[in-house]
Amino acid sequence: MNNLEYIKERFNQLPSVNDLNGLGVIRQKAFEALNKMGIPTTRHEEWKYTRIGSFFNKEYKYTEAQHALTAADLAPVRLPGYEQANELFYINGRYAPELSVVRSKGLTVQPLQEAARNEYKDIVSKHLGHSSNYLKDGIIALNTAFVQDGVFVYVKKGQIVEHPVYIYNITDARQANILAQPRTLVYVGENAQVKFAETFNTLGTQESFTNRVIEIVVEKDAITEYYKIQTDASHASQVATTHIQQIGKSYTHTVTVSLNAGLVRNNLNIVLDEQYCEAHLYGIYLQQGNSHIDNHTVVDHAKPHCESNELYKGMLDDQSTGVFNGKIFVRQDAQKTNAYQSNKNVLLSEGASVNTKPQLEIFADDVKCSHGCTIGRLDEESLFYLRSRGISERTAKSLLLHGFAVDILEQIKIAPIREYVDNLISERLEFDIA
Repeated sequence: MNNLEYIKERFNQLPSVNDLNGLGVIRQKAFEALNKMGIPTTRHEEWKYTRIGSFFNKEYKYTEAQHALTAADLAPVRLPGYEQANELFYINGRYAPELSVVRSKGLTVQPLQEAARNEYKDIVSKHLGHSSNYLKDGIIALNTAFVQDGVFVYVKKGQIVEHPVYIYNITDARQANILAQPRTLVYVGENAQVKFAETFNTLGTQESFTNRVIEIVVEKDAITEYYKIQTDASHASQVATTHIQQIGKSYTHTVTVSLNAGLVRNNLNIVLDEQYCEAHLYGIYLQQGNSHIDNHTVVDHAKPHCESNELYKGMLDDQSTGVFNGKIFVRQDAQKTNAYQSNKNVLLSEGASVNTKPQLEIFADDVKCSHGCTIGRLDEESLFYLRSRGISERTAKSLLLHGFAVDILEQIKIAPIREYVDNLISERLEFDIA
């Protein structure tokens, strides 16, 4: 029996699979979709350059809710400014309330299975799994089918959450290979404001595979910021899906920072489902060794008078590979749309490569849209100019690459996180060009 077959067999052992009043119906539908679609292969157009099938031929340990982590284990992974932040910990894909801290009064955090039964049940039943409308493959269905110890986050109407929400995905792979599937549903109420920062860390030397899904619903006049920071180990791989649905006139701002891991696939979907919505998407990726990064984005302009702006930049060294696939949909009724998309890449070695595919599908006639991509080397004239001023080649390259990344760094609005990421990038650039 291969690992995927074992996963399917284990589905029937879950305690709440027959719970028709909670998540049972949602999970059952997802399991049926998983059986139908299977794990995506390179024959799937959206997975043409990214292979994940081999991960499901390995033996993984499925952990219980208990864990053996100590404060000393958590200290190295905590983000700067955590003393003033709301902190949500997932251990091996399962929410750990005993480690988590909620400091903001306008923020409600509870287990997803409880939210599916109480006053939030209508929100859960309507919005949990909405991402499957845009990602029609078995990997998302796999996460939904095995929703267990997930989290529901509710930002109350009119509340400005003064402390950022830090989400830590920690995989304890010190004793065995781990498959983790954390799940979060966020609902940002009318006229509310909130900021999220999410990280991924693997402890130990065994392999880990994280299949992460977070769905965020944004109401009228709400403002939501989301920052994803990926600095995991080379023996850790992940598929991380962020699905944002703007159901009222609102503003969203996302930044994805991918600096390390074995294989990373990021899915970012933003649905502008009401007039006068605004969405900004930024990303920076630095790859080395044999690592692989795949950024897939979808911006769906479903209603008129909306604006989206997208900029992703990549630096690839050694034998690393990259993929960027960005789609913008402008629906027939979405007149007066402004949509912009750009992907820029710098290759730092002969062995590095990137496949980039920006796409526009426009069904309206009164719009302003553009998209483009570039792939190249460091600018020789700029490098010569710096060298002629007495700057060493190593320092000159570092300065040019940092300058390439700086307009993405500036989009991180949480000051301690911006400084933290800036330091990580500076350290990586010094290492890469040494």
